[in-house]
Amino acid sequence: MSNSFAIAGVTAVLQYYLGQALGSFPPGAPAVSAVAPDIIQQQFIGSDVPSQVNLFLHQVTYNPGWRNQCFPSVAADGRTRLSNPPLALDLHYLLTVYASEDYHAEALLGISVQLLHQNPVLARTDITIALDNLDPTNDLASTLASCALPQQIEQMKITPATLGREEMAWLWTALKADYRPTFPFLVSVVLIQPELMASSGPPVLTRIVDVQPNFLASFPHLTQVDPPGGQSAATLGDSVTVEGTQLTGTQTVLLSTALQSVQQTIPIAGAGDASFKFTIPNPAPPPPGGDPTDLPAGVYVLAATVKTASDTLATNSVPMTLAPKITSVIPATMASGTSVTVTVTCAPFVRASQQVSLLIGGQQAPVDTFSKATNTPSFTFKPLLPTSGPVPVWLRVDGVDSQIVDTSGPTPKYSGPLTQVT
Repeated sequence: MSNSFAIAGVTAVLQYYLGQALGSFPPGAPAVSAVAPDIIQQQFIGSDVPSQVNLFLHQVTYNPGWRNQCFPSVAADGRTRLSNPPLALDLHYLLTVYASEDYHAEALLGISVQLLHQNPVLARTDITIALDNLDPTNDLASTLASCALPQQIEQMKITPATLGREEMAWLWTALKADYRPTFPFLVSVVLIQPELMASSGPPVLTRIVDVQPNFLASFPHLTQVDPPGGQSAATLGDSVTVEGTQLTGTQTVLLSTALQSVQQTIPIAGAGDASFKFTIPNPAPPPPGGDPTDLPAGVYVLAATVKTASDTLATNSVPMTLAPKITSVIPATMASGTSVTVTVTCAPFVRASQQVSLLIGGQQAPVDTFSKATNTPSFTFKPLLPTSGPVPVWLRVDGVDSQIVDTSGPTPKYSGPLTQVT
C-alpha cells in the first residue's frame, strides 16, 4: 500500500507525463505546473500570459467501494489495534490551460485531454518511471520516489468528471481567479495504509467441533449478574452471583471498564454448572499520598474463563455495575444557605477523570475541583434549600448512584442516609 505522500505522488506522475506529451508542442514546450490557479494569476502581467498547463487538486473524497473494507481495525477495548485498514481516496482535479496567442489554449487542452483519454489506467511501470525521473530540484522528489504508489493493490484509473455551469462558476469564484479553459477529471483510487503495530492471534492448530442434541448452549455462556440483596449494583466487598450455562470449571473472572482503562482478574473456585460466585476486592486504603488500588465506581463488562476437558474457553461479556458508597455519618439535619459545602467519605476512591456529584433530595451539586484520587470529596451547593422533612443523600459517580433503597423486604424503602435541611 502507499504511504501518506501518495496524493502528491499522483499529481507528480500526471505532471510528468503532461510535460512529456507537451514537449513537442510546435511553438515550444509550455510549462506544466501543479499549483492553485490564483497563484498562477498573480504571475500575469497585463495581457502577457505565457503558455502553461496547470493541474489543481480541488477536492479529495472517500472512495465508496473501499470505505468499509478491512473493519474493524481495533478490538472491543477500543485500544488494541487489530489491523491497519487502508485510507481509500478519490482525487478530483482541474486541468486548466493558459495562453495569450490564438488557438494555443485550445491546442494545449486537446493534447492534454487526449493523453488522459488514451491512458485511462496508470500502469505500475509508468508510475515508477515518472517517480524516478522527477525534477531533482524539487525538495520532495526523493520522498515521492519512495511513496510506494506503484505497489498499491489496486491500479489508479482516470475518468472524466462533469461539472455544471453553476458548479464551475462557484468553484472559480471561490478560487478568486479568472476562468480559463478547464477539464475536470477524477483519479481513483489511492490507497494509503499506515504501518503501525497490530495484534494478531496465532493460527489455529486443531479445530474441535462438537454437535450436541440440546437446546441449551454447548459452550460456556453468561446470562446475568446478580448483586446481593436484589440491588441493581454491587459495592466493594460484595459477593456477586453470576448465572449462565456450562460454567463448571470456571477459573477466573475479568472485570474491565474502558472509561477508566481498568482491568482486574479475580480467581474463582467451586463454580457450578449454572452459576458461580466471586467477591469484589476491597483493598485497604493506600497510605497518604499513595494511589488507590480499588476498582473505581462505574459500569463494567464481566467475562469468565472456563477450563474444559480439551481447552480453556472465554465466555461472552455481560454488564455489571459497581456503585459508590458513602461511608461517613451524614448529620440528621443540615443548615440551608446560599453557599453550603458538604464533605463526605466514600468508597471506592473517586478519580479526577470521573464525573461526581452529591444529591440531597432533589438538589444536586457537582464535586469541587480535585486533581488526585480521593475518598473525601467535597461539594458546594449554591444554594442549599430547606426540605420539608428528611430526604435521602446519595453519591453519583459516572452515572452510578450509591445504594439508598432497601429491597430486602416486601416493599422497597429508603434505607439512608437521610438528612433534613432546615
